[in-house]
Formats: sequence, C-alpha cells, structure tokens
Amino acid sequence: MALLILGILLLLIIALVIAVAVYVFKTQRQLVNTDELCKNALGQIDVQLNTRYDMLITLAKKLKQFNEVEANSMIKTIEARRPTGNITSATEAQQQQDFLGQMMSHLSVVVERYPEFHFDEIALQDRKDTKEYEENVRLARMVYNDTATKLNRMIRQWPSSFVASMLGFKDRDYFTVDRAEKRDVPIDQL
Repeated sequence: MALLILGILLLLIIALVIAVAVYVFKTQRQLVNTDELCKNALGQIDVQLNTRYDMLITLAKKLKQFNEVEANSMIKTIEARRPTGNITSATEAQQQQDFLGQMMSHLSVVVERYPEFHFDEIALQDRKDTKEYEENVRLARMVYNDTATKLNRMIRQWPSSFVASMLGFKDRDYFTVDRAEKRDVPIDQL
C-alpha cells in the first residue's frame, strides 16, 4: 500500500514537472515569436525611413538647379545623419523621424523661394510619395505598438513574467505622438 501511494506521488511529481516544462517551452516560444514580430515591425519602419532619406536626397538634388549651395548643404546633412545600422528601438526611430521632419520642413521653406519648383513633375511626385510614406509609417507604427503591447503584457503578467525574466526579455518602448505635433499639422499636408 505504501509503495502504491509512493508510486502515485512519484507520477504526480513527474506529471507536474512535465506540465511546468511544457508551459515554459510554450511561453518561451510565444515570447520569441512576439519579440520577432516587434523586430519585424521596427524593420518595416526602418525601410520606410530609408525610403524617406532617399526621397529627401532626390528632392535636394533636384533643388540644385535653383540653389546649388543650399542643395549640397542639405545633401551633406542628410547623408551625415542617415543611420548606418538597423533601428533597434522606437525611441531611435522617433529621433530619425523627427530629423527627417525637420529636414522636410527646411526643404519646404527653401522650395517656397522657387515657385517653378512647385510645378516640376518630380517635385509633385515626391510630394505624393511623401504622403504615401507618412501613411506607411503610421501603419507600421500601429503594428509595432500593438505587437509591443502584446509582448509587454506577456513580460509583465504572472506567470509568464517568470519565464520572461529567466530568459532576459525586456519591455519594449512605444511610439508616441507629441501633442504639439498633433496640433500643428500644415493644411497643405492634409
């Protein structure tokens, strides 16, 4: 009888160890999957930022026919600030996006001095591309924030938080919108 109870107890312990192992394995896979989705979303944002850098350089080169000194200065500034590696956080992507916004504003001011530039076919196409870029970035940021939320919940909620801390998963930061940026949208960009 004692041997039977000991056998049942041993089976329960083995079953519990297997259940915990399966839970850890399943949770680790979910964490890795969600982490990879976050990295993928940041990669999509990185691609969009590179596209915008290319577009700004193209516009600045087009500006050369009107003001070569200004255009060369802008090209040098854009190329110097262009990241050499992949973006690894929302904060880093936001800094790059802020810089690109500043350069775009500066370029708009310069373009205002040359009315014939407004009607140039390339300039019109680039403005259309800018709106498309903004929409793509907005969507990529939404996907990233949704995925980061999912990962952060898994990292913070019990019992998956134990697995996440054992495996070194960290919270992801989010993209936010500056309140001043929301209010000061130029009418021509709508």
